[in-house]
Amino acid sequence: MKNSNQGFKIFKAILGPIFKLYYCPKIENKEVIPTEGPIIVCGHHKHLFDQCLPIMATKRVLYYMAKKEYFDNKKVAWFFKAAGCIPVDRSKKDENAKQAAYDILNGGGAIGIFPEGTRNALKDEKIQELYDILKMKDIIPYKQFKKNVKRTNPKTSQIELLKELLTNKKIKLKDFRANVYQPNKYLKTLVKKKVITKDTYERSILLPLKFGTVSMAKKTNATIVPFGIVGDYKFRSKNLKAKFGTPFKVGDMDLEEANKKLFQEIKNLMLEED
Repeated sequence: MKNSNQGFKIFKAILGPIFKLYYCPKIENKEVIPTEGPIIVCGHHKHLFDQCLPIMATKRVLYYMAKKEYFDNKKVAWFFKAAGCIPVDRSKKDENAKQAAYDILNGGGAIGIFPEGTRNALKDEKIQELYDILKMKDIIPYKQFKKNVKRTNPKTSQIELLKELLTNKKIKLKDFRANVYQPNKYLKTLVKKKVITKDTYERSILLPLKFGTVSMAKKTNATIVPFGIVGDYKFRSKNLKAKFGTPFKVGDMDLEEANKKLFQEIKNLMLEED
């Protein structure tokens, strides 16, 4: 991975200062990241640049697992290849990607993973589906609705919870419409009104985690380093922050128990500033 190491270090040296200057992120507890031995750095996925924060937090070369589509895009493929990212074909169980990650970990290296498997943000087909469910056709043009959704970036997991509450007639269509762009705030209100429990709200801030992270950690004896990101990716942001939690090993835990622990750790880091 020598060439990848060089590419990673070059891009980090050039782009790191630019990223810091533009977004002004804060990083807390980075000292907990082990300086040697196999580690898997993992957190939730809200934005394209989420991997930049862990990369900035450690001097170690951090190989991120990235969706194959990035490598198929001629405009950005060179960047992901040079930075040493591992392409993952999400349409199947990608054994090549898995083996590449195992090789790095078994060699004492560090990889980065988003255990949700995808960004917790509505994709185009889900936006269209939501538009139809809310019967917005006579209220707002689809293009404007889509633009609003992209701008406010509501979590898919929270929109799915609101859809479930609507189906079960626990909320009204007009209330869903009024709060579609700010579901997090609305769900907190529903907790206060005892429409949903606090636990239900807290579980809504993350998509279910894939088992690949804890499985990989168990098989390679790698240390899992959880992190949470809060705030906004805006120019000269005043609230963008990544915080790292206590590293742990899967050890004798079964995968379900380990996955629940990872979910809890990431969730707690997100809720600290919620």
